[in-house]
Amino acid sequence: MFRRQKRKVPELNTTSTADISFMLLIFFLVTTSMDTDKGLTRQLPPDNPLEEQIQESQIKEGMLLRLKIDAQGMLTCNDEAIAVKQLKARVMDFVARTGREHVIQLEADRLASYDSYFNVQNEIVAAYNQLRDRKARKDYGYAFVQCSDEQKEKLRQAIPQRISEVYQQGARGEEQGARGEEQGARKEGEQ
Repeated sequence: MFRRQKRKVPELNTTSTADISFMLLIFFLVTTSMDTDKGLTRQLPPDNPLEEQIQESQIKEGMLLRLKIDAQGMLTCNDEAIAVKQLKARVMDFVARTGREHVIQLEADRLASYDSYFNVQNEIVAAYNQLRDRKARKDYGYAFVQCSDEQKEKLRQAIPQRISEVYQQGARGEEQGARGEEQGARKEGEQ
């Protein structure tokens, strides 16, 4: 009677699929802008022996604001416990009172969390930004971000960011030094 005809499934031509996908990939790579985090601009100490890192400087009394973060993340300002939210006002008052000769010394315990460290850094930078913004509005009549590069540089020189970070040799470094001395004594005794 009726014979069924087998239908052929149409084939898809996929030879150019790889070419199209690579072209799309290149298109999106070229047209997409990658935002980079600026982070904190800090100069780290050199990776040299401690003798070369030690630099003594004379700072007048009252020109130094000491900040310390302990292992539990508690902040002290000149040996007085304060909340991180109070830090911005303290830094602004200190910098405005002392002028260009100020130094903010920050010491963080090695066991302190990065979160507490960055919160302190953010408050310090926010204080400087607000002071510079106030001076820009006073001197130029508009915000710091609207200033020209030359004006911003003048404001940065008028209110410099003078932050000193203290790095301590932990117990680990002391133990390594003691171990080295013991090994030296053993070698001398063996000879």
